[in-house]
Amino acid sequence: MKITIRQEITEDHKAVFELIEKAFKDEVYSDHTEQFLVERLRMSKAFEPALSIVAEVDNKIVGHILLTKVKIKNGDDEFDSLALTPVSVLPDYQRKGVGRKLIEQAHQKAKELDFKSVLVLGHEAYYPKFGYQQANNFGIKFPFDVPPENCMAIELVENVLSGVSGTVEYPEEFSS
Repeated sequence: MKITIRQEITEDHKAVFELIEKAFKDEVYSDHTEQFLVERLRMSKAFEPALSIVAEVDNKIVGHILLTKVKIKNGDDEFDSLALTPVSVLPDYQRKGVGRKLIEQAHQKAKELDFKSVLVLGHEAYYPKFGYQQANNFGIKFPFDVPPENCMAIELVENVLSGVSGTVEYPEEFSS
């Protein structure tokens, strides 16, 4: 199976909406509104078009990932980061390397754009495979009441989170 990874374009929005809806349809730990969140984030100041990426197989969009700008705040101190929200793969294409390719490409593109870290609220057994670790190891807190093992961070630049602590501040579109 040949997987092509590329930047999402406007013409992909409908297919990506449906893809996200299908990807999370049976997910237990989901409010099943991720597709609406992606729509809101595309219209926000936090949106970076180069970090909205799709995976195609035979010219069909089978996966999508979005990284958006967030801040880690501690009083007056702010540190720019990215939030991975969400990575979505059609059920028939899950466990075939699509998500891995999307995450790896998103990390690479983020580095090229000079972003230095990524945060994710996600599955504790999946994201550590890519180098994510519990955010509280870095002194980073999430503004949600979720288990700490689901709140993770990765340094795209070695030791960049050393000395960074605070609470993640998400764009208002996350709570709309």
